[in-house]
Amino acid sequence: MSYKILIADDEPEIRSLLRLYLENEKYEIIEAEDGQQALELLRSQQPALCILDIMMPKLDGYHVLQELRKESNIPVLILSAKDADSEKILGLNLGADDYLAKPFNPLEAVARVNSAIRRFYSLGTQETKRGTLSVRNLTLDPEACVLKKDGKVIELTSVEYRIMELFMQQPGKVFTKQQIYEHGWGETYIVADNNIMVCISKLRGKLDEDPSAYIRTIRGLGYRLEK
Repeated sequence: MSYKILIADDEPEIRSLLRLYLENEKYEIIEAEDGQQALELLRSQQPALCILDIMMPKLDGYHVLQELRKESNIPVLILSAKDADSEKILGLNLGADDYLAKPFNPLEAVARVNSAIRRFYSLGTQETKRGTLSVRNLTLDPEACVLKKDGKVIELTSVEYRIMELFMQQPGKVFTKQQIYEHGWGETYIVADNNIMVCISKLRGKLDEDPSAYIRTIRGLGYRLEK
């Protein structure tokens, strides 16, 4: 199956470079040179993944991401010359799945795209043989990749879904940051404390107003889902 990818960046050289490498991986590529065009293509073309630059004319990447997350949970890879932790955290907080700083290795970009596509679109086939997971008033349907609380759907990114899947498979078990990262992001853990911290914080906010109502921090060890 050929997945459609939107590359939104105001630098033609960046778009051409990414197109070259991604088309070599058999992806279908569409391009946007500003934030407004990116938003229009996201709505009309419905790509499987978006590579989104932050500093763009008309509408910056953060605003595009905010609008996208009102309508879709497709994987988003932030691409930016801003490499500060605060910028990464902001992007992840707004719903990005990954972050790649410029200048970047195009092979790394391709690897991150492949990983995000694999994580997000293989969920339905990998989990169909498993039954619904239930913990307290939470239910997770692996076939539909949907989490519900008291019957109401909670919108999750692909990473958030994988983390909740991990927690709900073994409620009460303490998972280390390495285990959470490798299950959620599908990559070898190096140092990603900020990514995990931001993702757990967002999950807590989606589950309940009380941050410790479901996910508990076990200092020095990791996190667990309360039974």
